[in-house]
Amino acid sequence: MALVWQPRIDVRCMDRGDLSAVLAIEQSAYSFPWSAGIFADCLRVGYRCHVVTEHDQICGYAIHSRALDEAHLLNLCISPARRRAGLASLLLDYLLRELMVAGVDRLFLEVRPSNKAALRLYAQHQFEKIGRRPGYYPAAEGREDALVLLRHLDGGRS
Repeated sequence: MALVWQPRIDVRCMDRGDLSAVLAIEQSAYSFPWSAGIFADCLRVGYRCHVVTEHDQICGYAIHSRALDEAHLLNLCISPARRRAGLASLLLDYLLRELMVAGVDRLFLEVRPSNKAALRLYAQHQFEKIGRRPGYYPAAEGREDALVLLRHLDGGRS
């Protein structure tokens, strides 16, 4: 009999004790990372903040806000060391299910046109481009536009 090792992957709500690990991932992933204060404010104001863990180690996170029947994905990030393992897709699937159960009809997000991996992820999850925000992101040489994407959900009515 062969023993097969399976990683234990969980998604759970983020808490203040997770902020140092989340900030470390943010800083390793982005040239223009969010500050610790932004993450603390997201928790304080009640945004939905989740982490994905593998063997109890935080390896990614997602933050979204909700208003009525709409949601806005503000940040989704996986540690560079754990990318291409399906964790972003797993976390996004989790959030989409949560939003549908909550009766949310639409999920919006912004993404850099230069972030090809994120664009592939969102295309695989049926997001569509609905607009562009000029100069939205800081960039090494000035500013970069953001693509605005939308995913229609069924609001839990299926």
